[in-house]
Amino acid sequence: MPAPLRLRLDGDALVQNWRTLDRMSGTAACGAAVKANGYGLGAIEVARRLADAGCRDFFVSNWQEAAELAPLGLTVSVLHGVREEDMPAAAAGFARPVLNTPAQVARWKAAGGGACDVMADTGINRLGVSADDIASGLLDGLRIETLMSHLACADEDVPMNAVQRDRFAALAGATNAKRMSLANSAGIALDGYAFDLTRPGLALYGGIPRDDLANTIQPVVTIEAQILQRRRVLAGETVGYNATWTADVDTDVAIVNLGYADGYFRGFSDRGTAWAKDVCMRVIGRVSMDLVAISVATMPSLTEGDWIGFEHNLLLASAASRMSQYELVTALSDRFDRKWI
Repeated sequence: MPAPLRLRLDGDALVQNWRTLDRMSGTAACGAAVKANGYGLGAIEVARRLADAGCRDFFVSNWQEAAELAPLGLTVSVLHGVREEDMPAAAAGFARPVLNTPAQVARWKAAGGGACDVMADTGINRLGVSADDIASGLLDGLRIETLMSHLACADEDVPMNAVQRDRFAALAGATNAKRMSLANSAGIALDGYAFDLTRPGLALYGGIPRDDLANTIQPVVTIEAQILQRRRVLAGETVGYNATWTADVDTDVAIVNLGYADGYFRGFSDRGTAWAKDVCMRVIGRVSMDLVAISVATMPSLTEGDWIGFEHNLLLASAASRMSQYELVTALSDRFDRKWI
């Protein structure tokens, strides 16, 4: 049964974004982060399209995500490493772990594990072994495909970026890793951070982590939802929970099948925008769990059952909702039909 809300997903824009980031990566290979179900778009469909475009390295968070991609036969790295519970899946060979801790390294060695990746912490203090661990011989005996690290502030022009780059560069030759990888989407836009492999995520899906990318990255995701009711709200009447919007004049309002349970958050209350036939309309009142109200005073032809699109520019949507672009795209719920065009 068709859902009353859908995501219109632009496959050409997705591929074009990857090709743009690939060019910006210079001589480095360009991979793709497809964790969190392909940032909410659907990991299998995203990975298939990017593989067809030439992407050869894919990154997920955990082994459940890796198993979902296994039928595609891709080269997949599991960023969260390998727990004891993950060892049967890791032994199956459909992905390789990114080892993050001395305990994970010991577990992999004890199992006679094959090729792996390793995360080195260069200052984000999240996951990763330390430079001292590496110097002490922790990684001796491993067959490392990629030594990687992760930038903390690549979306800003701050000294920490160069500090992390230099710390990472100092690890060259300290292991037997075939490749080194540091840059995420924002890092690709920085000069001298690509190393051998880049790992974009947000920008693939239309996000703009740095102003440098604003004119090169295309929107990929458009939310669309159906009107459930068109109603006239009289001057002085209010709309929605807590009566945050009051009609100055008699106003036609569309009640639309979309809400914060779908990932269209309360931050869009009285701030979001919607579109129909190239006409911009505004969200009025508070976004509720399953419903949002739109002023359709300028659109007399819109009626029950018609579809409305919502702001597809993630940077603008982030500014309106005061939520990060990452949150907006990855939180899109399973209630949406996902329609690739």
